[in-house]
Amino acid sequence: MAYSDKVRGIYKDTLEGIQTQGLFKVERFIHSAQAADIEVEFPTGSSLKKVINMCANNYLGLSSHPDVVKAAHEGLDSRGYGMSSVRFICGTQDIHKELEARVTEFLGTEDTILFPSCMDANAGVFEAILTEEDVMISDRLVHASIIDGMRLCPAMHDTFKHSNMNHLEKKLQLHADKRLKVVITDGVFSMDGDTAKLDEMVALCEKYDAMLFVDESHSSGFIGKTGRGTHEHCGVLGKIDIITTTFGKALGGASGGCVSGRREVVEMCRQKARPYLFSNTIAPVVVAGVLKVLEVLSASTERRDKLEVNTEFWRKGLEEAGFVLQPGDTPIVPVMLFNAKLAQAFSNDLYHEGIYAMGFFFPVVPQGKARIRTQISAGHEMHHLEKGLDAFRKVGAKHGILGLSKKEIIEKFGL
Repeated sequence: MAYSDKVRGIYKDTLEGIQTQGLFKVERFIHSAQAADIEVEFPTGSSLKKVINMCANNYLGLSSHPDVVKAAHEGLDSRGYGMSSVRFICGTQDIHKELEARVTEFLGTEDTILFPSCMDANAGVFEAILTEEDVMISDRLVHASIIDGMRLCPAMHDTFKHSNMNHLEKKLQLHADKRLKVVITDGVFSMDGDTAKLDEMVALCEKYDAMLFVDESHSSGFIGKTGRGTHEHCGVLGKIDIITTTFGKALGGASGGCVSGRREVVEMCRQKARPYLFSNTIAPVVVAGVLKVLEVLSASTERRDKLEVNTEFWRKGLEEAGFVLQPGDTPIVPVMLFNAKLAQAFSNDLYHEGIYAMGFFFPVVPQGKARIRTQISAGHEMHHLEKGLDAFRKVGAKHGILGLSKKEIIEKFGL
């Protein structure tokens, strides 16, 4: 047979090498709804353990909110389980159009088109709107899904140093002769938790006649005074040409994504974006849940405000404990450990202290940038955060890293 012992051996050797380097990822199994408190099982078959979840994208605590669950049940009953087709054939319901209109209003754009996921949105948008006569200029730390989308597009690709506006301007000058120019960035960068300088980027795009693309997956629903995203936070509502975002994080936590922005761009995606044309759309049950999420967010900023308080408390507590943190003011608070094996061990020790927070390491982050990426939620109460800080301090003391600088941690553990 084609899958010979030689082929099997190649893959086994590769996997063993990943394990030896401390880069092997092991999934845990959650036996409960997504929430601040969850029941988790290690794949070794150990007994269930109740832990505090501090690494989910459930920023607003809405993934298992009773009103959202109720709305999803009602959507299931009234519109069925799935569409069994793509949008332009017979896969569009009235509620899909309703959600597109609601997202457009929420984001302050001209139009919106739904995709099965934000990864699909990012995979489809660039190829749909650009040709080999154009150029994409992206921040060097954009999300992997954006990178994959750019790879599918025939336009030229260039990059600028992370959040470096002087370098971006030089690249815009360099590519002044291109038919179309698109500057590409995350709104909030998912690994580091820092925020793009959208006000400065808008000014540069206006100066050099370029479009601006922003992935708002880690900001929609909770960044900005009313949670509309980084563009609200930076005072540039209505000035972003293309926004992609997900419904799989703060906006309900299930699945689905969209492209929102200029009317013509959205229509180009409707006509040409391959993930839209060849994939089933979001299931009705998810659409109904997201519609309820947007209703909840429009009624009050209570959850967004609570998240901000929780984030400030958590970051201050970790800083005072002596951890090396990535600077930022978002609910993504990375505790930098720099060494992959240390990140794995630290995560396991936290688990035994009742805290679920995964280690991140290559290839999810660059070599030498291993970390525990903590993520705060409006679902966390103060007792969750206080217990979390106690656990981090205890595990940090065990590994002897409290109060150490980046250089000292690397000297002690290596990269």
